[in-house]
Amino acid sequence: MGKVVVVQNVTLDGVMQAPGGADEDTRGGFPYGGWARPYADQVMAETMGKGMSEGGGMLFGRRTYEQFYGFWSKQTDGNPYTEVLNRRRKYVASRALAEPLPWENSSLLEGDAADAVATLKRDVEGDLIVLGSGELVRSLARAGLVDVYTLSIHPLTLGTGMKLFAEGEDAYGTLELVEAVPTTTDVIIATYRPTA
Repeated sequence: MGKVVVVQNVTLDGVMQAPGGADEDTRGGFPYGGWARPYADQVMAETMGKGMSEGGGMLFGRRTYEQFYGFWSKQTDGNPYTEVLNRRRKYVASRALAEPLPWENSSLLEGDAADAVATLKRDVEGDLIVLGSGELVRSLARAGLVDVYTLSIHPLTLGTGMKLFAEGEDAYGTLELVEAVPTTTDVIIATYRPTA
C-alpha cells in the first residue's frame, strides 16, 4: 500500500505560492515569485532528494504538472532531478486535460481526485509524492489521504499569497513532528505525520 507524501516549500506565514520563479504563479497579482531560491543549499538538496527517487510515483494537479513539464522535460544540464522527474511515474488530477499526456510516464486520474488517489494508494507500493498542487493537497487532506507532510519552512513572511491550508476552511487536524533538519540558510525541513 502506498503513502501520500506532501512536499512543500512554505513561508513562516504559510504561503506556498510560486517559490521557484517570478513567473511561476502570478495569480492574484502575486509579486514575490521565486522567494525560495535564495535559500537553496546542499543540505536541502540531499534531504529533499532522499525520497524522490524511490517508490510509487508523483501526484500533480494540472497547473503544477504543466509547469513542471514545461521546464523539467526540456532540461539537458545533467541536473539529477531531471532524470528522476522524467523517469518517475506521474499521476495527474485534472478535469481539463485528456490522454495522452505529453510528459513521459504520465497518467490521468479518472473522476474525483480524492477517490482516484484512495484507489491508487491501495494499488501502488511506495510513496506518492505531491509537489506544489495546492488545491490537490487540500482536497487530499480533507479526505484524510495525506500520510506525511515534508515542509521546507523558510525564514520569511510575505503577508500575501496562496497558503498551503486555506483560511476559512474547517480544521485539517493535528500533526506530530517526526523529523526536523536545519539547513545552512536557516530553513527547517520539518516532517510531520497526521495524528488520528
